[in-house]
Amino acid sequence: MNDECIREALARFATPFYLFDEAELNSQVRHVAALLPNRVQLCYAMKANPFVLPWASRAVGPVEVCSEGEYRICQAVGVPDEQVVITGVVKDEDFVRHLVRNHPRIARYTAESPRQFDMIERAAAEGGAEVPVMLRLTSGNQFGMDRAEVMGLIGRMAAGGHARFAGVQYFSGTQKASNDKHRRELKRLDRLIAAIREEWGVELPELEYGGGLPVEYFGEDRDAARAAEDAVVEGLGRLVDAMDYQGPITMELGRALAASCGTYVTRVVDAKVNKGSNIALVDGGMHQIVYFGHAMALHRPLCHALTADGRSIGPGDGEPEHLWSIYGSLCTANDVLAKQLPLEGLDVGDVIVFEKAGAYCMTEGMSLFLSRDLPRVVLRGADGELRLARDRVETFDLNTPAH
Repeated sequence: MNDECIREALARFATPFYLFDEAELNSQVRHVAALLPNRVQLCYAMKANPFVLPWASRAVGPVEVCSEGEYRICQAVGVPDEQVVITGVVKDEDFVRHLVRNHPRIARYTAESPRQFDMIERAAAEGGAEVPVMLRLTSGNQFGMDRAEVMGLIGRMAAGGHARFAGVQYFSGTQKASNDKHRRELKRLDRLIAAIREEWGVELPELEYGGGLPVEYFGEDRDAARAAEDAVVEGLGRLVDAMDYQGPITMELGRALAASCGTYVTRVVDAKVNKGSNIALVDGGMHQIVYFGHAMALHRPLCHALTADGRSIGPGDGEPEHLWSIYGSLCTANDVLAKQLPLEGLDVGDVIVFEKAGAYCMTEGMSLFLSRDLPRVVLRGADGELRLARDRVETFDLNTPAH
């Protein structure tokens, strides 16, 4: 996102706001896809950022949907059921029953436990439908099932019923900064796939794999950050090529696709010097901008500053009088966005621009704390036009007891 776009948004919308860019999202999807083997299709995990879902759903194959609320968003923005993967560690039986009866074109469902599998099978039997089901293999946490349970459920589907075996899903976590874990996981999956073939005579229809690709949020060298991200994607591509399994693979990604398309803009509303340290207070805060691994600003996020009239603020000479720590508007000592930023002449009215804010940053914050408003969301379409997707939202009603 260049500063000209940000200046245009600042001229039209009050801070704080998020600015999401369709052209950047499309570019990033193409970039990641080009680094992976052709047999890999990308799946967008919409929990990363539901506001870019209309763009993402046109750029990828499936869309991962983890709740009824997320499915309702899909319907509202026109995502076809054929792209929807119903997943989630907890599923509501009434919702599953509703989907099976009324939305027969759902791409597939995932089962994360034998009990959840039974729920889907019941709903399918009641609706007289055949339902494609992926079985999630656990990585040792609360998600998915042990290998023995996965094998047993494949046997049940092979023997008949309304659930049809659609493949195996596996995801173990995010921000994998090297390929070591990928290597171990893909070998484990190869062994499972071979066992499925040997025991049940079934070729795996599809493998859905959560790559957990990293996003470099911190530091000042943007080129080095991009190179580090790409190196992991390229390494994963080589590991996929080397698998014994050569069938279809869906790579489920959220952060790696959406992070770069987002910018968070917040304005300095107060400035002071406390015990020799420059402090800038902004109209946003940690309830609105959350980076993975950013607690107490122990790392410096990728950000820069503009003056009130849109000029770039330089770093100065590194002297203490040019170093500023940025604090948010919450009444907690934890609300630290950045420490010791070199910003010569920073003043009230200037804005801080936080980059790579397109994934999770806008949804993982403590947004109801102090009953402060939710910020605006601005979308920049591929045609360059700006559109307000969500205006400022008051939250005090949500914290007001009924009376």
